[in-house]
Formats: sequence, C-alpha cells, structure tokens
Amino acid sequence: MTKRDGFKIAGECIEAGTRKTVNLPISTLSDHTPVTLSAHVIHGRSDGPTIFVSAGIHGDEVIGVEIVRRLLRAKNLKSVRGTLIVVPIVNTFGFLNHSRYLPDRRDLNRCFPGSANGSLASRLAHIFMDEIVARCSLGIDLHSAAIHRMNLPQIRVSANNPQTLKLAYAFGAPVILTSALRDGSLRQEAKARGVDVLLYEAGEGMRFDEMSVRAGVAGILRVLKETGLLPAAGIAKPRAKSLLCTNSSWMRAPVGGLLRMFKGEGDVVEEGDIVAAISDPFGDGEIEVVARNGGIIVGRAVMPVVHEGDALFHIAAVKSADVAEAAVDDLATQLEEAPLFDEDEII
Repeated sequence: MTKRDGFKIAGECIEAGTRKTVNLPISTLSDHTPVTLSAHVIHGRSDGPTIFVSAGIHGDEVIGVEIVRRLLRAKNLKSVRGTLIVVPIVNTFGFLNHSRYLPDRRDLNRCFPGSANGSLASRLAHIFMDEIVARCSLGIDLHSAAIHRMNLPQIRVSANNPQTLKLAYAFGAPVILTSALRDGSLRQEAKARGVDVLLYEAGEGMRFDEMSVRAGVAGILRVLKETGLLPAAGIAKPRAKSLLCTNSSWMRAPVGGLLRMFKGEGDVVEEGDIVAAISDPFGDGEIEVVARNGGIIVGRAVMPVVHEGDALFHIAAVKSADVAEAAVDDLATQLEEAPLFDEDEII
C-alpha cells in the first residue's frame, strides 16, 4: 500500500500516522514576546476528511480549552482516518488577559475573513482562515456564554442545511438551535469558502462546568465518527434525540434589584410560570418575573444583581414540554454515567 503523503503546515511536515504541535507566528508583544497560533495536527495513516476543532476565539471562553485538552487525550484519536487539526486557543491575547476581546478591543468573531494588512484582530482572522479553515471540509467551534451568563449545552447551525443538521443530531447536545449567519463571523466566512461549521455553546465565561465539558468531548467524538474520521468502536450514540428549536427569545428584567431565580438552564417552562423574583435591597417591594412564552431555558444570567432591561432567561420554543423534559433528563443521565477522561481529576 502506498504511504500517504505528509501534511504540510507552517513550514512543518507531519508524516502519516503521527501527530505534532505546530506554531504559526501571529505577532510580537510590546516587550518582544512572540505570539503564535498553536495547532495540534493528527495526520492519519489512511485517507479521510480534514476537520478542525477550535476554541478560545473569545479569550474568556475557557471551557472550550478544557474540552480540547480532554479530546487530545482520548484514545480514539490513535485511529484517525484523515487529518484532525485542533486549535485550543485561537485568541491568545484575550486568553492571557481574561478578556473576550483582543488588545485593539475588537471581537475576533466579527473580523473574519480578515486581512493580512488590517488590524491585529483582522490579521489573526486572516491567518486562521488561510492556514486552518481553508484546509478543511468541516469545523467544530467551541464557545460558552459570556461572563455572568450560563448556557445549556447546545449546537447552533444554519437553517436549511441538512448536512450540518445531521451532524448536529450526531453530536447529541440537549438542544439544536438554528441561527442566522452573522456578518464577520467564522461560521459565515467559512461557509463562503465551502466549509460548514458546527458551533457548540455551553457553560459560563471564565468557568469550567463538568457536564458541559463532558457533553462537548462526547459530541465531538460522535461527529468525528459520523464523518468517518474515527471508527465507531467505543463511541456511544446519544441516548435521546436532541431537541430542534427554530426560534428563541430573551426575557429581560422589568426592574433593577436583587434577582432570585426559580428556574435554571434545561428547565422547561410554560407561559405564565413564575421563573424569578426581583426585590429591592430593603425588602419593601418584589416583582415577579413571569414567562411570556413557553419553552426550554437554554441560557440564563448568573449575577444576582440586575438592572432594568438586563437579559435574564434565554428561552427556546419547543413543540412538546413533556418530550423536552424527557430528552434533557435522558441526555443528562448519560453524561453523569460517563466516566471521566482523567479518572484522578476532580474539577
């Protein structure tokens, strides 16, 4: 059998059946410290798809970095067919500064496809598109809610794309939420180059959440199996079918004050349910927060101090409350029963 050609990137050649971390130069800090975009490449012995997994486009979304760390330790990756490119931290600047943004205050996920001669964010976006995305047929991009918010594990895909919807179901997150492509986003610009991207949202900014991490690792492995990059052995199918939600809305605080929540992410609510209460610090007045629409809570605020108009609950519409509750319970049980990838580690 003819040996597969090596995979060339950043002046390196990763031979078939090997794996290696390569560094793509990005910039130099003001103190002369070099900054690189580090990618771990696993180049299989046999042909198959080329897929990327990325995290840390927003520097405060650290949960994706932990998902990637556990993914890279998975024994399944010894059997890669094709090529897997894993980028744990895209936005190194934001990651080091515990910030969503780059030093130029730009949101990297609004700067794609970027430019070789543009701002710092634009140059980073350009390198990521040319060196990583352009080599692939599919991407999985990992995100979390912003600081002081929490997301139920969910996959976001474009409407009317049967291929990504199939992969989203294979991922097995509790919820699949269809969302429009946004100008300057990685998902939009990758699609313009013929590369579909699954966007995984889970957990909270600057925090680890064990169930969200497990859901992310298990889901990525299932997608890699579905695409043929990994064999099926040892990768379990989801216990329940994900809930497909085609519309959602945010409930906002009617007044400012101290917030007490009665519902959390994954809970199913009906129109008219009391989901929270907001009080003033003296206890003289209290306003009940009532659900205007039924559905499943896919995101919520975690700060107990709120201002009028603050986003409190992100509720996605569901066809059946009973089916939604059963699906979330089944998927949560499967994650709780799954063994830790690092059995001696407690998070």
